[in-house]
Amino acid sequence: MRRAVFVLVHRWVGLSMAGFLILVGLTGALLAFLPELNHWLSPRLFPGGSAGVALDASALALRAEALVPEARVQSVFFNGMGSATIRIEARPGAPPLEFDQLFLGEGSGEELGRRSTRGLPDGANTILPFVYRLHYALALGEPGGWILGLVAIAWTLDCFVGFYLTLPSPGGAHKRGFLERWKPSWLVKFRASFYRVNFDLHRAGGLWLWAALFVFAWSSVFMNMNAFYMSVTELLFDFERPIWALPAPPLSHADRAPLGWREAQAIGARLMDEQAQANGFTVDRQVALAAERSEGRYRYSAHSSLDIGEKYGSTSVYFDACSGALLSLDAPSGRRSGNTLTTWLMELHMANVFGPPYRIFVGLLGVFIAILSLTGVTIWWKKRRARADSTPRRSVARVVA
Repeated sequence: MRRAVFVLVHRWVGLSMAGFLILVGLTGALLAFLPELNHWLSPRLFPGGSAGVALDASALALRAEALVPEARVQSVFFNGMGSATIRIEARPGAPPLEFDQLFLGEGSGEELGRRSTRGLPDGANTILPFVYRLHYALALGEPGGWILGLVAIAWTLDCFVGFYLTLPSPGGAHKRGFLERWKPSWLVKFRASFYRVNFDLHRAGGLWLWAALFVFAWSSVFMNMNAFYMSVTELLFDFERPIWALPAPPLSHADRAPLGWREAQAIGARLMDEQAQANGFTVDRQVALAAERSEGRYRYSAHSSLDIGEKYGSTSVYFDACSGALLSLDAPSGRRSGNTLTTWLMELHMANVFGPPYRIFVGLLGVFIAILSLTGVTIWWKKRRARADSTPRRSVARVVA
């Protein structure tokens, strides 16, 4: 009886998720190769290579605001493809902008181009931002993020339900051992009927890749339902919520002007060096400088020896936008087990570890997630057709009886 209940749960949860998982699987397969695709589709914005000595983030922010006087910079991000991505917004009182990203050469400050990450794609430059929004939030903004967050929670739970259903039925007198009875669940009989091959692919594929599927399901919960994820992680591990996940305190120094970009750059670099000495890590390069104006703070990010990811860095210091006082150090690893585990989940999800072989694996996994969903729908449809075909026969049998 209990097994029948889990079969029903797996069936209907799987059917409700199938369309979403096909979409996020296929878009995720593309995003695993985001740098290469950016360079291929937008070679001017992402020229590739390195410009040698890059300008600091403050110089690029000031350059961007000089090029677009009606805008103010939100963040400067060194994308690792020979350019810096400058996110901008309209100044208070100014009309809306037609774009929200400006690209500057990281070494020269030369403008390389502009693009909007909103709306439908209107050219090669805007295809990947749209794919990213589809993958992260169904291109629906916050409502889409909530939908995929609920899907991620259901997916995580269904990983365990599906695993349970692969186990051999307990009880009864069995001459064969447990592992021998479980062995067929790991195999695909390619010479069998289409339905049997489809069923075996669904069951065995889910088993062989169970750990990877769980990693991507649970890390998706962190991306879209981070409050739920952090509540669970706090129960199981030593975990400290990052400053961005805490309620923002009332803005201080409301009567004072915020620091300029040059001052913020200098203070961020100094605070990062001080934290590196105090906590025993080394800093490799700057990654980003962001003005988080609604929270009254700046964020200075770098790649350090605490980072697990290869392409980008997430070691960050947050400091008051007016006084420059340190607010928080966000260390990706080495301090608390829960935070280190979370960083690993994120870097694995974003294919930012283990080089090209793992990125290829993630791309193939995205395709397999779509296939796994399709095989599950096929199993349901086949059984539904069989039940529908058997109904008239049962009715005739009752009449004859």
